[in-house]
Amino acid sequence: MTREPRDRAELYEEAVKGSKDNHYVLKLYVAGQTPKSTLAIVNIKKICEEHLKGRYKLEVIDIYQQPLLAKGEQIIAAPTLIKKLPPPLRRFIGTMADAERILVGLDLKPREEPVQKVTRNQ
Repeated sequence: MTREPRDRAELYEEAVKGSKDNHYVLKLYVAGQTPKSTLAIVNIKKICEEHLKGRYKLEVIDIYQQPLLAKGEQIIAAPTLIKKLPPPLRRFIGTMADAERILVGLDLKPREEPVQKVTRNQ
């Protein structure tokens, strides 16, 4: 018996169902108590509480206090969020203000398909 290939939406729905059981391990690298670092902490905590309540571990690491951890993760900019689990590993740089981008990157929301522009030939 052969199975027909499933469409993209069906595959995504299956992944989202699986993600509801996944435990997320996130590491946020910040540079001291700068406004951007503080904003990144507030934003990622809000996203986690709204979408991952009870299913995540968030570790905030100050690269000034623990530079070896930052070096080991090859952090080149701060703030940087690393999603360790579930796979695949993902990195986000910035204040985490774009919740939509973070949710898509964490596989909690489907990526919007790019809209093709319609041009008229005259």
